[in-house]
Amino acid sequence: GDSLTVATYNVQNYGPADRMTSEGFRLGYPKPEAEKRALRAVIGRLGADVLALQEMGGPAHLEELRADLRGEGIDYPHAAWMEGEDRERHLALLSRLPLKEVRRSDSLEFDYLGGRQRVKRGLLEASVSAAGGDVTVFVVHLKSRLTERREDPGGAVRRQAEAAQVRACVLRRFPDPTAARFAILGDFNDGPSSRTLRLVTRRGAAVVCVPLDAADSRGEAWTEAWGKGEGYSRLDLILVSPGLRPCVDGGLARIYDGPDGARASDHRPVLVRLTFPKR
Repeated sequence: GDSLTVATYNVQNYGPADRMTSEGFRLGYPKPEAEKRALRAVIGRLGADVLALQEMGGPAHLEELRADLRGEGIDYPHAAWMEGEDRERHLALLSRLPLKEVRRSDSLEFDYLGGRQRVKRGLLEASVSAAGGDVTVFVVHLKSRLTERREDPGGAVRRQAEAAQVRACVLRRFPDPTAARFAILGDFNDGPSSRTLRLVTRRGAAVVCVPLDAADSRGEAWTEAWGKGEGYSRLDLILVSPGLRPCVDGGLARIYDGPDGARASDHRPVLVRLTFPKR
């Protein structure tokens, strides 16, 4: 049709993970059913045509989510999943529309602290047909802000290297972003004004994509709450190519702040409505 709603959502370990439970700390414990129910309720309220997911479990967990959603009248007949070097937290896509040209880039390499590394969770890409042509989405989940090497506090060096690889991959697919319709969305683990985002959005003076301003119904822009509500960050973003930006309704994205969000995940989903000129 002439509109398309695209969203991104970090679903906080939809698979076995080390968790604090009512019985104490447990290793490899599944996501609690109460959190899953809340997550499905949020997804239903988003009404996204295309939904990018981060921290998804394995293929069986993705199929479980699709089946449970379908049982509640929320059907996503098309899906994609990929595995990178992170064997626990994966990227996935749910779509009401057929997915075209699904690509899974799991070997994007870069130099890092005297060795070679890969983008930890890879880059998942797919296109859908919309009015006037296809729209392509690139799903990302960049390196966390945890320090894993003391030479790289907060993982910033690795995260920035991953960002540069994502940009290079996107530009190989779309050398002229001004004539392309794509979005890069997901958990960047850095904010819009960070060097990480500059590495994704620009190559020299050339604009590759533009981060969309976003806020919730109260005007707040955070997307992750940590430390039991002691801190807030804006890590989940939607970036659009110059060629797609004129299609963004109101020029803005929206951060979900409705019911069940706090129970479902420590992240809030971000969505954008795209409207295309009628031909």
